[in-house]
Order: sequence, then structure tokens, then C-alpha cells
Amino acid sequence: MIRRHPLRAVLVGIPIVITLAFGSLVAMWLAGVSVPGASASRWFTVTKTANANYTPSSTKPVFLLAIGNDGRPGDTVTRGDAIHLIGINPVLHQATILDIPRDTGMNVPGHGVDKVNASHSFGGARLEADTISATVGVSIPYTIDTDFDGFIGMVDDLGGLSVNVPVPMQDSFSGADFQPGVQKLDGHQALAYARNRHQWPTGDLARSENQGYLILQALAQFRAENTGPIRTLGLLADLGRHTKLDGLGVNDLYTLGRLGLSVDVNQVKNVLVPVASGSGTRLQLTPAATGLFQDFADDGVLQTH
Repeated sequence: MIRRHPLRAVLVGIPIVITLAFGSLVAMWLAGVSVPGASASRWFTVTKTANANYTPSSTKPVFLLAIGNDGRPGDTVTRGDAIHLIGINPVLHQATILDIPRDTGMNVPGHGVDKVNASHSFGGARLEADTISATVGVSIPYTIDTDFDGFIGMVDDLGGLSVNVPVPMQDSFSGADFQPGVQKLDGHQALAYARNRHQWPTGDLARSENQGYLILQALAQFRAENTGPIRTLGLLADLGRHTKLDGLGVNDLYTLGRLGLSVDVNQVKNVLVPVASGSGTRLQLTPAATGLFQDFADDGVLQTH
């Protein structure tokens, strides 16, 4: 089984799927603004999923769902494979990333129990957020959704992503081929790193955890390069050329982007949701997941896990 990476070591990952989706992505994804007439390629879609009267608060936690879907050019139906639920507590300046394996069985509204990634096929990012919201017990007002090309383009445009590879990584299926050590990955390499699962005995579980590590990597890099309002606006302008907004505006994004960038990576916990074998190829949440979700839902921070 792969060892969990130190939270500090060079941080990213987006989902995933790629993973994303990645990054802070929390900060960076949420800092994007759609520019009318922009012709740049799309990196991701930011969707408001909760009631229109939801507004970010400086005293209440906010929960975001980062999704890396398996979309290739021309695909109209995609699965949300890289799944990371992020809670940010603005008072404590702490955050938690829950890495959710794609095969976890959950009740999908209107479709019964299925793998959680199937919810994206049925109803896109909104239905996947509704599915996870009901299971975990939190309101998820925003999702950040990306596909393979979007993730690659994002990483390349940012000049690559620095990661610390703990052990040799080889996976002919994902294309991962890395020696141990700190190195900067381009978009295609970062995607291969994020999709690597055949190498690990725990397969997708290790991959999900590695994707969470990538998100932390991205957050560290973004914080180092964007430390104030002016720099954040510059990042927002760049990302805006590649972002589609669905149901939210610039004020939401800027506030959330600054919130994400306010959290030190050393104050972020990256936790794999506990699962076990279930029906068929589905995984099922273990009893330990109930306590984990309760600890997470009250304030976005894990006190006992």
C-alpha cells in the first residue's frame, strides 16, 4: 500500500480524473471569470448548485466539490471519476479534503443506489453534488468540473506543477513513468500521475489519495505566486479566459478564491473516505465513515480524525 504523502512537500492535484481538477484548484478554479467573447479553450466549469440566496460568509464553513470527469473530445456523457469534497473554515483558516473513491455506492436521487461516479452521467456536476451532499450531510453550493484536456491545458499554462514523487511510478495504462524526487510535471505528465492506479495494490483508493495530494501541491504553488488582492485579480483574469460559469458571478468567485488562498497547506488535512468491498464491483462506506462525515460536516475541519 502506498504511504500517505507529507502535507507540506511540494504540493497538487486535481482531480483528477483526473483529477483535476486540481487545485486549489480551490482557489484557482474559483478565481476564474467567464469573459464574453473569449476564444480560449475551456479548462473547467464552475457551477452554483445551492439556492440562489447562498452567499459566502466570513464566519461559516463553505463546502466545494472538485470533480475530474473522464470526458474526451466529442463526449457528451461523462462520469465524475476524480471526486474531492473540500471544506474550508474561514475562522480557523483550516481546511479538509475528503477523497471519495469513484466506485463508492451511494443513493443517486432518482436513480437508486449506484456508483457515485455514475451520478455525473445521469445529471452532471449538480446531480453528483446532490448525491454526495445527501450522503455526507453538508450543503455543497459550488462544484468545479474539468476533463482531460482541461486539466492538461491548465497545468501547461501555469508553467507546470511541482510534485514530490515518493517512489518509482510506472503505469503503462496512465503513462506514468517517474523516478523518485521533486520534479516539475507538464500537463500530460500531471494527468498520468493523477490517473496512475494499476501500480498500487489498493488501485483507485491510492489514486484518489494521490489526487488529494496534487490539490495540496497546487494550493502551495498558487499561494507562493499569488499573495495579495492584485495578484489574485491577475490570476482571475487569466483563468477567466478558460472558465465557464454556471449560476454564479464574479463576486462569488473572487471571495472564494481569496478564501482558498488564505489557507496554509499545513492547515489542510487530506483524508481518504473509508470504504470496503460491497455489491458487485461497488464499494461501500464502512461504519467509520459515519463519524468522519459528522466530524467534517459541523465546521469543515476534522477534530477527531
